[in-house]
Amino acid sequence: MPHQIETATRLQEVRYEIRGELARRALELEQQGRAIVKLNIGNPGLFGFETPAHLRAAIREHLPQSDPYCHQQGLAAAREAIAMREIARGAPNASPDSVFIGNGVSELIDLALRGLLNPGDEVLVPSPDYPLWTAAVILNGGYAVHYPCHPQNDFVPDIADIEVRITPRTRAIVVINPNNPTGAVYPRALLEQIADLAARHRLVVMADEIYDEILYDDAEFVAMATVATETVCLTFSGLSKVHRACGWRVGWMSLSGYLKRAQDYRHALDLLAALRLCSNVTAQWTIQPALFGPNTINTLIAPGGRLHDTRRAVVDACARSRFLTLVKPMGALYAFPGIDTALLPAFDDHRFALELLESEDVLLVPGSSFNVPYRTHFRLTLLPQAHLVDDVFARIERALERASQQAHLHMAVA
Repeated sequence: MPHQIETATRLQEVRYEIRGELARRALELEQQGRAIVKLNIGNPGLFGFETPAHLRAAIREHLPQSDPYCHQQGLAAAREAIAMREIARGAPNASPDSVFIGNGVSELIDLALRGLLNPGDEVLVPSPDYPLWTAAVILNGGYAVHYPCHPQNDFVPDIADIEVRITPRTRAIVVINPNNPTGAVYPRALLEQIADLAARHRLVVMADEIYDEILYDDAEFVAMATVATETVCLTFSGLSKVHRACGWRVGWMSLSGYLKRAQDYRHALDLLAALRLCSNVTAQWTIQPALFGPNTINTLIAPGGRLHDTRRAVVDACARSRFLTLVKPMGALYAFPGIDTALLPAFDDHRFALELLESEDVLLVPGSSFNVPYRTHFRLTLLPQAHLVDDVFARIERALERASQQAHLHMAVA
């Protein structure tokens, strides 16, 4: 066997199961002619959602102007629109000069951490998290220190659990609200506590708010920038979810708060943005009409709307299940069911997800992929039609029943 090229050792600590081993196995099964129900990723276009017509019209109108590179931070009109929205929400001193547009939020997360971290620096990251955050910290030489968001507390963190993890090497805290994967929406009082903690310890707040307008029932979203006024706050958002434009790769981050502390950091971000020249120009023309044009998400999340109905179907299916528990998601595009360990004490999320894929043609993401210490949950997206949910959960229940029977058999043999 030829000598293999050595890869970077830091990659051994990086996980992204959303598109990992199980997704590769699902592709193999599809190539064999199996029809796989893919609930592993929040990709609206794959479930029949379309980007709003007025955004497509903006691309057609401005296509002739999209050939050259633009400024490394993004089109001026787009940055002005983002800053105007942040100011309207109550973010202090947001401005176009402090807005960076990227090829999706993912690129900007990497850029923001690259400009901040030195080897060995620490970043507080929620557990469960969207795993890109942990991966990006590691890939930029830092350590992700996870603060717990326990299911028994509706996946909302406790400020004492956060503060006890701060050390002299802590540089930033990540807040994902509404949360992926749990659907938790954080109350104002908690966000104010986090902002106060960050100010006292001089931490940069990194607020991932890509699902900011996807809320259910009486959930209220509070923008982190409106309370994190005494420290530096980076707000991340984009068009992928609220405006169902994942493939357009349009994201942004806006700096606000105590920006006198961020002058050198802002210059570092500008340098890193310049090194990749600019983000996709064509799609940037849709930012202003997206933020100030017709609202197209409210009809989907209101009673009778597609996302509202699918969420209700998931909640009802978990309530009917003999094995499942669920903290009702109040925002975002996911549910994070757990297993009743009294019935299945030896449950392993990855083993179950693989068995479900092989036997029932359903692709889910094991909960441990989201950097939690337990293996008793899984994530699925709320994007399919509600009628498909009932079929999917019937398959899940069959697989769980088989797992229960096998567990009892092993106990009897033992």
